[in-house]
Amino acid sequence: MKPDFTIERATRASRIAGLLSLVLIVALIAAPWWAGRANMRLLGEVYAFLALASLWNLLAGFTGLVSVGQQAFVGLGGYALFAAAIFYGVPPLLAIVLAGFVGAIVALPLAPILFRLQGAYFAIGTWVAAEVFRLVFAQVSALGGGSGTSLPAHIVTDIASTRDAREMVIYWSAMALGLGAIGVVYAILRSRAGLALTAIRDSEVASESLGIDIARTKLVLYVVTAALTTMTGALIFLQKLRISPDAAFSVNDWTAYVIFMVVIGGIGTIEGPILGTLIFFALRETLSDLGTIYLMLLGAVAILVMLKAPKGLWGLFSAATGITLFPLRRRVVSTDAH
Repeated sequence: MKPDFTIERATRASRIAGLLSLVLIVALIAAPWWAGRANMRLLGEVYAFLALASLWNLLAGFTGLVSVGQQAFVGLGGYALFAAAIFYGVPPLLAIVLAGFVGAIVALPLAPILFRLQGAYFAIGTWVAAEVFRLVFAQVSALGGGSGTSLPAHIVTDIASTRDAREMVIYWSAMALGLGAIGVVYAILRSRAGLALTAIRDSEVASESLGIDIARTKLVLYVVTAALTTMTGALIFLQKLRISPDAAFSVNDWTAYVIFMVVIGGIGTIEGPILGTLIFFALRETLSDLGTIYLMLLGAVAILVMLKAPKGLWGLFSAATGITLFPLRRRVVSTDAH
């Protein structure tokens, strides 16, 4: 006797949405041939923030590690790239990868210290660590000290011989990093480690009783997130071609805005940071000329979403349509014709 139900991960609407997303990705890959230089730079910035938002959401939304100091690794990545390129002649694109290893190495001893803190104390601890990083790099005179430094022209030309070619290479690198960060998050959450992360977020005591190695799981996640965040920071400042301590370790630019994106999009979902990033840039491009009023509007939007849609805008959309671009759970579907 055949069962009158089947188990599947995605609905038909989700599969259609997934196909449309693939078409959009193909179109974005071809952006250098249809988008202007300014639009390519804007898209590159979107990809970078998409990576930062997805990685922060992995920490806070799926593990409960609410960090307000991820700018530590953004700035570290930028300075690692500048140091590797200027002092050691490392090609800029290779320096981005190298920055990821630097971030992982720094995170290894830092994580056990931060993990001694819980809740709000952990959040404050991450911010303090980021401030320490900022003060340390402000003392490095070889990299411009407090005023910062610019990337020499000969290093920039190492990326590609012409300006158009450089714009294309940096654009595709940013896109690969943004999509790669989402892919890594999805792969982790689809694995057994993903189940462990969710259990830890819900209850550390219960997860430990089930045999989950909490310390090891958190450490691996934190190091992976730090490495990818550091790579993203390296790419961001390769796009900017200039770095300074205040810009590299800005809590507003690299953490506050990222938290806004995740909260309005939907924390604890893979799609939420994507939607939140798109909404943030739409608001920024249309309202940024309003100055301080723009920041007030961002705050009002965040408060409104938290009050009316605790699961974020993606949560509302998914509940209404049943669409899930990154299915993590299986669902039982009845096949009984009656």
